[in-house]
Amino acid sequence: MDTTPTDVEQYWQQTLDDLAGYPARPELELLPLRSADFATLYGVRLTSLGPYRVFGYLSIPAGKGPFPAIYYAPKYQSVCEIIPQGTANLQRSAYITFALAGRGQRTSDTPYAAMFPGLLTEGVDRATSYIFRGLAADCVRGLEFLLTRGELDPSRVIVSGNDMALLTAALHPGATHVVATPALFYRTAELAPKTQAYPLEEVNDYLRTFPSKTPDVHRTLAYYDLQTLAPRVTANTLLMAGPRGSLLDGEALTPLVKALQGSVTVHESEQSNYKDGLYAERWVAEQCGITEVERILPEHWR
Repeated sequence: MDTTPTDVEQYWQQTLDDLAGYPARPELELLPLRSADFATLYGVRLTSLGPYRVFGYLSIPAGKGPFPAIYYAPKYQSVCEIIPQGTANLQRSAYITFALAGRGQRTSDTPYAAMFPGLLTEGVDRATSYIFRGLAADCVRGLEFLLTRGELDPSRVIVSGNDMALLTAALHPGATHVVATPALFYRTAELAPKTQAYPLEEVNDYLRTFPSKTPDVHRTLAYYDLQTLAPRVTANTLLMAGPRGSLLDGEALTPLVKALQGSVTVHESEQSNYKDGLYAERWVAEQCGITEVERILPEHWR
């Protein structure tokens, strides 16, 4: 049975219209301690929906651009990293990188500090006030800012992260490539009862506490379902699936793959940070035309 809300397009258009009502008003601060001879780092503050002020780390390679960019959309964790833990710092010599802390994450936690676990169900019984509506707006605002940078090659813009990476690409055409690990919003109402693992267990906890709100929660989650939003994604996409036999393995993601409009590559996790990370790094480099990928890998991966 199709549970897609009939007003899903209006919901997201209203979100984008509301966001457009707030000028970004970017403020950049040079961070010498985290800069190097191959890249300069800035702290960036932007105004998003609310208004709400969010923070990000922008790294610009030394030399003459234009450069490809990796936009790290907010992860489901409290801390925003300059680049993901375990990634070689030399990545910043080849790509512009921009890592955004969405509202509630540390460095973007005034006036709202998110709880982990807990963020996934903050306001989930009302779609208009669900915290992820604001977080989606934050993600779009971050991409809008990145696209204003003169050092950027707009034909090579990778958005990387969890479901929010795909959601960002669905809401803004500036993403040319996506690397996404579905974890939050793929058939959530159906799959959450089949697991006791977080973050989906947050949904189960919430519905056990407030069973009467089940229809409202399922309706809100339906606005965010990746399969519903997938037809809006034209970027080339790398889906990082779970290991074979898991809740979100390659087979489980087949409907999502079919719904995406761009070229799609699926990598089933080999349950190895090295093997999975190496696959993603090489895929991104290939998409960006970077041939010397070994130079920017972690030393223990070379």
